[in-house]
Amino acid sequence: MTPEPQRSVVAYPGGIRVRTVWGRSGQAAAVFALSEVGGTTVDLGEMAGPDPDVLCRAEVRVETPAGPWTVRLASRVGGDPAAFAWDVAGELVITYGLIAYAFDARSGDLRWTHRSGSPIVALLGSPRLDHVIVQSEVETFAIAADGVVVWRVAHSDVVTAAELVGGQLVLTGYEGTSATLDPVTGRTPR
Repeated sequence: MTPEPQRSVVAYPGGIRVRTVWGRSGQAAAVFALSEVGGTTVDLGEMAGPDPDVLCRAEVRVETPAGPWTVRLASRVGGDPAAFAWDVAGELVITYGLIAYAFDARSGDLRWTHRSGSPIVALLGSPRLDHVIVQSEVETFAIAADGVVVWRVAHSDVVTAAELVGGQLVLTGYEGTSATLDPVTGRTPR
């Protein structure tokens, strides 16, 4: 028995509402079965591979005061899509599988993408940072509003969780170890 696609709805400040539907490999028809009409719909599935409908698929519907827009994504690996409304940059950053995408939050125009070599496990941001943090299983990336990688740190243990705590980026490894980085510079605090 194939499970139904998963769904989430998140509201962000500024009147932005994000509805996401995603499913396993080969579930494209089920994910897109109840697509809403109105606004633009852009399919970026081929960024993940040449035949995106055999991969995991996600549809992200964004409603804004400027009008709705929809983007369809694909992933070679399972997992839940994550979004962060970066109000300072006016971007909605979405991660799914191995790719982070930044869209103009109001229009849905794609501003930048970043591909990781391993699955992305967390997406973090703060008004105190000039970048978002994209945490994959083996690397941490700080990415500016123009898509430039500000800093990057590789890890020897697989990172399973990341969070901003007390002004620090705290990473939890698969073996139960933890590491702390300065979220501004990527350096280990002294």
